[in-house]
Amino acid sequence: MEAIHGVKTLDEIALKSGVHPVKVSIWKKELQQKAATLIDKKREPKPVDPIEDPGKLYSEIGRLRMDSVG
Repeated sequence: MEAIHGVKTLDEIALKSGVHPVKVSIWKKELQQKAATLIDKKREPKPVDPIEDPGKLYSEIGRLRMDSVG
């Protein structure tokens, strides 16, 4: 983010992070190119994880019990 905002030079950021300045430049370019898609993904509704939805778990348990009984 420092590279995007221009707070520090790429050399300063690279030295602080322990990476080559070219790598910082590549990361900066990738972030600038993909920034719009990152924001779009954040706004999409999250898929429902069946593990986090107790109602789905209980219905699955009931279905499995009926299958094993019948």
